[in-house]
Amino acid sequence: MYGMSIELFTTGLQQLHHVLDKAQANAKARGFAADVLLAARLAPDMFALDRQVQLTCDFAKNSAARLAGIEAPRFEDNERTLPELLTRIERTLEFLGTLTPAALEGSAAREIKVPLRDRTLEYPGLAFLQKWALPNFYFHFTTVYDILRHNGVDLGKADFLGKC
Repeated sequence: MYGMSIELFTTGLQQLHHVLDKAQANAKARGFAADVLLAARLAPDMFALDRQVQLTCDFAKNSAARLAGIEAPRFEDNERTLPELLTRIERTLEFLGTLTPAALEGSAAREIKVPLRDRTLEYPGLAFLQKWALPNFYFHFTTVYDILRHNGVDLGKADFLGKC
């Protein structure tokens, strides 16, 4: 469970940091303020880049905490600049770094409850990871990548995947 959660979240967040670094460099090279990208979105009814980054971090930290049976740190969702979003990613990575494989022992069978607005999801840990945590994490990370690509940031598959 550790390898399929913490390790994947960590790699994904490192790559998220990397693509935002590339976005900053791209904006500087093209002569515009990188922070304008925070309001970019793929469609009018989708969250903007800043919220997509926040949600990517939230799915990593909250899912990891649920699997470990502990409380997740709370973040304010008040980032208004790319450097602030990078700091949020770093804070999330720091939290994940506190979790050991032993912290997730038995988590495949642990009952996980996820309260939503209109219902509560209930899964055993493995199904939670497979059907909720990882798909949502990668959905929001992919959306960040797509927003940046759409806005001219030179990104490729290796920027998303990292070292394989």
